[in-house]
Amino acid sequence: MKRVAVITTLIVLWLSVPVHAQDGGPIINNERVTVWDTMNLLPPADSDFVAVSLKGTAVFGHKGDVPGEAGARNMVIALKDHPEAPIVNNSGYPNAYPREGIVKLLENDHVIVWSFRWTPGKPTVMHFHNTDVVVVYQEDTPLESITPDGKRVLNEYKFADTRFNRGNRVHSELLVGKSGSAVITELK
Repeated sequence: MKRVAVITTLIVLWLSVPVHAQDGGPIINNERVTVWDTMNLLPPADSDFVAVSLKGTAVFGHKGDVPGEAGARNMVIALKDHPEAPIVNNSGYPNAYPREGIVKLLENDHVIVWSFRWTPGKPTVMHFHNTDVVVVYQEDTPLESITPDGKRVLNEYKFADTRFNRGNRVHSELLVGKSGSAVITELK
């Protein structure tokens, strides 16, 4: 009888976990977004979301829609009800987006989603990030970040790496490998 009670308790606890967490759990979870790396269709979303495929496409979905594409690996970015106004740019540098060579995939009241391919050996212009972003790397992408004072940091992103980056920063990016690309979801 005690064993049945323990098993029943475990089942109740398992069922009380958000369904998304059963797919391996979120890879990012903060006040702005929750992000899942999934190959499964998730249950109907409880918030608006962006589904980024590793083929370089993005789809915006609404609360109640089923996020993701069956049989494809997706990064599902659930948007939380925590909008923040863009940060005022007093840096003297241009905003990070749009930039030369970037392609806008979609835009609405919540997000702007961009596709970008870095050019080997050609740094981006020094720029200011006035918004928070979620970046999904579409391939191995070794980038050197260079601040206005000349400090350099090498970040070696791998295929499918996904990062949440806060706004209010200035830098330039230099691809130090042969190729690099990402889908960037800018949060409004």
